[in-house]
Amino acid sequence: MIVETGDYVKVKLVKEEYLGILLEAPKDEKGIILLKLDSGYNIGLDRKKILNIKVLRKAKEEKEEKISIKKQADKPNVAMILTGGTISSTLDVKTGAVKWLTSPEKLFQFYPDLFKHVNILKVEVPFMKGSENMSYNDWRKISKVAVKLLNDDNVKGLIISHGTDFLHYTSAALSFFLRNLNKPVVLTYSQRSSDRASSDASLNLECSAIASVSDIAEVMLVGHASDNDDFCYAMPGTKVRKLHSSRRDAFKVVNTTPFAKISPGYIAKISDYKTRSQVKGKVKLDDKFEEKIALVKFYPGMNPSILDYYIKNKYKGLVIEVSGLGHLAIGKEARYNLLPKIKEAISKGIIVCAAPQTIYGRLDPLVYSPGRELLNAGIIFLEDMLAETALIKLGWVLGHKEWAKSKEIVKEKMLENFSHEINDRLEE
Repeated sequence: MIVETGDYVKVKLVKEEYLGILLEAPKDEKGIILLKLDSGYNIGLDRKKILNIKVLRKAKEEKEEKISIKKQADKPNVAMILTGGTISSTLDVKTGAVKWLTSPEKLFQFYPDLFKHVNILKVEVPFMKGSENMSYNDWRKISKVAVKLLNDDNVKGLIISHGTDFLHYTSAALSFFLRNLNKPVVLTYSQRSSDRASSDASLNLECSAIASVSDIAEVMLVGHASDNDDFCYAMPGTKVRKLHSSRRDAFKVVNTTPFAKISPGYIAKISDYKTRSQVKGKVKLDDKFEEKIALVKFYPGMNPSILDYYIKNKYKGLVIEVSGLGHLAIGKEARYNLLPKIKEAISKGIIVCAAPQTIYGRLDPLVYSPGRELLNAGIIFLEDMLAETALIKLGWVLGHKEWAKSKEIVKEKMLENFSHEINDRLEE
């Protein structure tokens, strides 16, 4: 049997055997055989050391076929927005990386369990890109499409598929952009592409379908609660962060608890959330956003001149990730004293906020004198708000010109709890 790129093969060496998908080797590496192993990793093997290659399964031919999903009257209708990411990708045998699925139908072919609980009434694809390539304009696009779908009386909830790496920025943005939310908005993902047997997408999508027809009228992220295929958590969109590069349960709730625990058979409430019956009227779009904001991480020995860039370019706001309870290098002990430069930035109209580097815990600038000096200088301390959520919220608050005209109003809005971003009581 002729061995071709994309075939699932067994490669036998003198002392070892490897199973995997045959990839197309680079032109300048003609002496190498490339395999995509079952683990998902790629390996290069020296042709001279290979005794034989046996085809175990021929490559599947790609067919552009339209599949027909029958809608069942006894199932509720939901809508989907596809934006890209690993969940919408499959193996590219030429590169060993992944490529976008060519249509929603391809996604549905891989994940039929999605239809156990719901009918997919509408599917929108505003763009397909990795989350690292998104900006506030993309969050706006998603939000506008979401409002249109959510205000359709035939749609009970919304599922949004997304890349993992910067998903928590999008979930935070939607948490602020979608006002008067009266239906579930569920963002979900996968760490492993659709072609892999170990893909986490199927359970994530099935649990997302259950969440999308639940009573949780919130923006939430739904994904694996453990590294096993057993159950998922529904997590607040402003209090979640990717804390592992590759595990299925990469996303964790910080300083609070999930909304609910979900498995294919049930959904169980864990913490309080808004319900459908509590919100009347249509979902409203509030996507005002000030782009000239930045997230700055403080580190020991940081030169204050770094802040000159933001002052010179007339930025409107900064979120500084501070240490511990809320400290920066100031005073005689520090090589560089940041306080004068921070005061200069504030005097020129830049809103400066502080968020914790520690992820868990809460800022308290009143405990030690450096914190009190920074507080007196005019920094807004954002309690336990995640730094990424703080950045998005600052852009949203400053985007409202009627709020941005007064520093006191900005401070009031930044400390107002719009979407669970601030917790009075911290929980593990």
